[in-house]
Amino acid sequence: MKSKDLQNIVLSKYQNGDTPTKNFRDLNGGIGLRTIKRRCQMILQSGSITLSSPPGCPCLARTKGNLRKDSFSDENFFDIDGVHNSQNDRVWTIDRADADKNGGIKQKRKFSQKVMVSLGACSKGVTPLVILDEGTIDHAVYIEKVLPVALKYGNRVFGSDWVFQQDDPKPHSHHLTQQWCRDNFPSFIGKDRWPPNSPDLNP
Repeated sequence: MKSKDLQNIVLSKYQNGDTPTKNFRDLNGGIGLRTIKRRCQMILQSGSITLSSPPGCPCLARTKGNLRKDSFSDENFFDIDGVHNSQNDRVWTIDRADADKNGGIKQKRKFSQKVMVSLGACSKGVTPLVILDEGTIDHAVYIEKVLPVALKYGNRVFGSDWVFQQDDPKPHSHHLTQQWCRDNFPSFIGKDRWPPNSPDLNP
């Protein structure tokens, strides 16, 4: 039975003089007793059952067309020395001297320098790279250097009809970052609508 049908049944039974408890028993648990009491209170105050918003969680309209208008950004550290995996990077030679000549010895600094790089991606391409020399970033650096690049690229590619999405580290979920995004992006998926661990929702 649909929600509207249940509302009509509660309305008619209440107008016939049935108490909320009798309504609950007659409906055999189709609606909770607290819900019936709330609906009866609405009938008493306004004469009808009027819901200001539909019951349940708001539906996210994440259609294929909308997903094509999403822009996602993320940051990552890159090692200046490069990545060397001794299990996968092999040199096949007859002796050790030939191996050393052909790149068998890889030198790596003990405390190698790392650089943070930010990149955004969408269905139309990727944003320009933002290289952050400071190491770890806070919300102020993120707002000053990363978000304007994503905004400029998104407006250039999509116009004013697109959605910005980001993951959930501290600089992204900071209240000033969230406010900047609300004020500047045409549409934005905030931290409350984006669960931290959601592999099925990631592009």
